[in-house]
Amino acid sequence: MIDAVVNRPNYVPERQRAYQASHSPIYYRPPRSRLYLGAYFTLFGVGMCGTVYGIYQLTMGKPVRE
Repeated sequence: MIDAVVNRPNYVPERQRAYQASHSPIYYRPPRSRLYLGAYFTLFGVGMCGTVYGIYQLTMGKPVRE
């Protein structure tokens, strides 16, 4: 039962060669990394825009009503 987990082929050397042969930045080398980074930066940008908008609203305050 545990034999399928323990006795597996070692793919580390060939994956290591693939990573080291690439000349792109390390954060773009894994598969689907552009998708993950794009989603991260999109969410980060939306969060930063919301934060800046909230700070702007807090600093400007409400107009005085007479």
